[in-house]
Amino acid sequence: MKASTIAEREARGRAAREHSKRSSHRAVGELHRDPIELLKQSSAERVENLVPLRYGRMAASPFSFFRGSAILQAHDLSKVHDTGLTMPICGDGHLMNFGGFATPERQLVFDLSDFDEVSIGPFEWDLKRLCASLVVAARQMRLSRGTAESLVMTAVGSYRDRVAQYAQFGALDLWYDRITFDRMAEIALTPERRRAVRRGMEKAASRMHESLLEKMASFDGNRWTIHDAPPALFHVHRANTLLTAEETETYRSGNVDKMVEQVWDEYRKTMSHDRRELLDQFTRHDVVFKAVGVGSVGTRCLGVLLVDHMGKPLFLQLKEARPSVIAQFYKSPAVTHQGERVVQGQRLLQAASDVFLGWGTGPLGRHFYFRQLRDMKLSANIELFDSDLLDGYARLCGWIMARAHAKASGQAIEISAYIGRGDQFGEALSGYASAYADQVERDHDVFIKACRDGKLEARTDEDMAADFRV
Repeated sequence: MKASTIAEREARGRAAREHSKRSSHRAVGELHRDPIELLKQSSAERVENLVPLRYGRMAASPFSFFRGSAILQAHDLSKVHDTGLTMPICGDGHLMNFGGFATPERQLVFDLSDFDEVSIGPFEWDLKRLCASLVVAARQMRLSRGTAESLVMTAVGSYRDRVAQYAQFGALDLWYDRITFDRMAEIALTPERRRAVRRGMEKAASRMHESLLEKMASFDGNRWTIHDAPPALFHVHRANTLLTAEETETYRSGNVDKMVEQVWDEYRKTMSHDRRELLDQFTRHDVVFKAVGVGSVGTRCLGVLLVDHMGKPLFLQLKEARPSVIAQFYKSPAVTHQGERVVQGQRLLQAASDVFLGWGTGPLGRHFYFRQLRDMKLSANIELFDSDLLDGYARLCGWIMARAHAKASGQAIEISAYIGRGDQFGEALSGYASAYADQVERDHDVFIKACRDGKLEARTDEDMAADFRV
């Protein structure tokens, strides 16, 4: 097969403008849909008793609502023309789905951190979710309209410039490119940004498995047991469980340890030989249900505590992998295992991935993926950022997304040719993000009314915790 020349690939990128003009990305589209029905659809098959917690967390603010309603934007994006430049995309690349973590070589990097919605889709869908999140967050922080628009232009400008650079990279150069904390500190434009990076490095260094062990578990001289802390953590077959009686009985009659053993065997087979050998040096001590972040609340997620021969802990997470909302609204290749989709998408998009990534099929045929629960992981607390730090963060997110798309797709040349060197694409996305933030606020109002009218039940973590005695 004859390889395309760089000139031919640039021409292909520019030709995409005929199908989807850069200025057309300002459009939100005609949205005739019921946000409540779509949210109910995304809550189907989740743990019934945790759905009110999901809605309670989403009710906190328009930004929390936005984080938990990826299905709405995926639906809405499908109603406007796309570029046709398709590739593996994160699918939920809002500004809180970026974070710091340690590579297998113990190097601190910043990268995309959530891949539950990863799928094949148009590259700009990721950018539009990021841009909309910047405007929704800026409004929550009571920043000016001009500041919000500037944040979008910063993120898109960073993406444009970095993609143009990656278009000049060789395949291996791009594959090995990593955005480390040291690199971030070196290019930080202000002293405050450099200090923020250093503070992040110090905080990440303290977030180790061992520091988590004594906070979460107790030792009886033979075995470690994780403490119940419902609704966030609970044992599936004990009094504090939030699973339905039918599902609890399934776990009880099937014996949780035996059921975990079954998915564990399949998980091990998805790992490389050396990592399988490493995993086998740990012994499982306890398994609990863990309620996870805003958008994932109600999906089945287990936390597993393992300990090695020296008493050193390892926390793993088994998280249910449901079909991607991107695939629901964009014709993507068929997927045989949703856990494999998440893992393979993460490996493609991230510069370096968790050594314990893998997948398996759990009780009742549900798909799961495995990852470390905590290993020098860090997320930004954007509510504490001033406009300068937020601008630096927007620039970083644009860079990370550019690197992820370039690495996963090998289409940096085409994307760069499509975007061009000017601000036309950024200005269109700025207009889109502002209009879509208006839509998010309208949807949030409809959602809050549904909660007040009893069409949806919403409960806070504190409210639900009060139901239990631990």
